[in-house]
Amino acid sequence: MTRGALSRLLGARARLRWVHQILGGALLMPYFLFTQVGVGMAAGGVNVLSSLPLTLAAYAAALPLVAVTAVFGLVRPLSVAAVRAMCGVPGERLAEGPARSWAARGRTSAWWTLHLGVGAVVSGMTLAVPPMAVVLITLPLVSGLRETELGLGWFGTEAGPYVAPLLGIGLLAGLVLCAAGAGALVARMAPVLLGPTAADRLAAAEERAADLAVRNRLARELHDAVGHALSAVTLQAVAARRMLERDPGFVREALAAIEDTTRRTVGELDAVLGLLRDGDPARPDAAPAPTLAVDLDGLLARTRAAGVTVTAHQDTGPGGDWAGLPAIASREAYRIVQEGLSNALRHGTGPVDLRIRVRAGHENGHRELEIIMTNAPAAPGEREPRTTGGRGLRGSAERAALLGGSVEAGPYGDRWRLRAVLPLAGGGR
Repeated sequence: MTRGALSRLLGARARLRWVHQILGGALLMPYFLFTQVGVGMAAGGVNVLSSLPLTLAAYAAALPLVAVTAVFGLVRPLSVAAVRAMCGVPGERLAEGPARSWAARGRTSAWWTLHLGVGAVVSGMTLAVPPMAVVLITLPLVSGLRETELGLGWFGTEAGPYVAPLLGIGLLAGLVLCAAGAGALVARMAPVLLGPTAADRLAAAEERAADLAVRNRLARELHDAVGHALSAVTLQAVAARRMLERDPGFVREALAAIEDTTRRTVGELDAVLGLLRDGDPARPDAAPAPTLAVDLDGLLARTRAAGVTVTAHQDTGPGGDWAGLPAIASREAYRIVQEGLSNALRHGTGPVDLRIRVRAGHENGHRELEIIMTNAPAAPGEREPRTTGGRGLRGSAERAALLGGSVEAGPYGDRWRLRAVLPLAGGGR
């Protein structure tokens, strides 16, 4: 118990909190010097430090100035950093960044006033008490001290020299208790005055949501680009190996498809990795995001080069081609088709039937892009088993949801079907 009490009074955390209070006292000095001049002039040019009432008046006058200056934005981040490092307060109980609302600024102002006000008292005691205590403790050993002009002559009795050391020790113990108590008070008040407000929590939640959205987007891009490429390249290499002796022409086509697939995937991967670098501007040579209008034919050709028959039925509507689609719908539709073909390569067998058409919506009459892809499931043990909740299908559903659409995937009779519907109303390039 005794060791625990000493640790609370003189342990590493208590000492750091003491230093934190002394730092607060040092920060109060510019305010105190300013008000000291004003109080001295108001008192007729009297030296403020020679009068305890005037010193206290200058100290009291400095505190409102402290409170006013605390409304500036940097005060809270600096205070939070100091409290985390020196007061042992968990970081999650403190707010991040400058105070955004007036309520938060008011709490920061109260904290700043408390820290500097209490710190000034502890700093003054830390400067004054130890020298006085040393004099009192050494008084029995130095007889000349009892007759000096320090006001110590009243220790001239026989009992006096033995009382003085006890008073000195008491002063040091009182200083330690006051410093520990002030440190504990400030540490207890820090989460109350520097903790996150409702606005801070909302801003932090929005920031986390935005960060999660970016992470999900990058995960979708990486999964769709790299996952499809690996599936296609694997099947193309397998097909080329099987036909190496019988059909050299097919092997050349497969190797060319592998080369084209990997080149395109490296470009897409480079573009996605560029987004991971904070503040990295878009590179002029980065590969543009593939779209249905520009890249669908190449995607189908590379899939067919893997030995899979793909029958594509395309109905572009009155526009005559996919270039009339909104750019974001064209990009997301391409990724959904890419994911569907990737699943067909990994999990299915036999020909793939792909139907893409623009149609009028059933509910509001606005145009919709409908994608339907079917193929037969592979025999058990032949390929990886299909699921309805893989990362790729979840990513496709998220892409469709961004546009207000939907994705469905699952058994459809004796085949497997992927169906996506993307609204086109109000889309823009």
